[in-house]
Amino acid sequence: MLAEAIKSSGVDVLTTREPGGTEIAEEIRELLLKHRQEHMEPNTEMLLMFAARAQHLANVIKPALSEGKCVICDRFTDATYAYQGGGRGIYLQNILQLENLVQGDFRPDLTVILESTDIEKCLQRAKGVGTGDRIEIEKLTFFERANKIYLARAHGNPNRYKVFDAMQDIQPLHNAIVEVVDAHFTAS
Repeated sequence: MLAEAIKSSGVDVLTTREPGGTEIAEEIRELLLKHRQEHMEPNTEMLLMFAARAQHLANVIKPALSEGKCVICDRFTDATYAYQGGGRGIYLQNILQLENLVQGDFRPDLTVILESTDIEKCLQRAKGVGTGDRIEIEKLTFFERANKIYLARAHGNPNRYKVFDAMQDIQPLHNAIVEVVDAHFTAS
């Protein structure tokens, strides 16, 4: 919906996701999200996230930006801080080191966070969409820890992060996001 709103103002938009976005990154996504008997170590998960991100940045995001496109990515490095840092308990400094290695000084211009004080209700809503991948089936405490990291990052940089109540009805939520995105890029 956001991409369509931006396109309607005459801007060329690329939508993508993480992990994923390229052939190799999509294969890494499958490795990350598939249910297995073998436990995946938190550091393995984090390293795979950054491996997928390196491919994605080099082959999709940076070329699109150099062509003047607006890139909308469903999740990015903030999700690594939240899920692998908060959720899995990986030392945030380790994530920062990989972020700097893979991204250099590249950071998103704007990050939209859909947040809810009722995480359990959000998880129930998500389960209605499908069976849940390896990360989506984590316990409530995992998502509570991840949510705290998202909110801490937003609090630390309110110019880049905009937080919205995910439990709103879709149309008012969409309208509020479009308004903030328009204002952010008009001011830039």
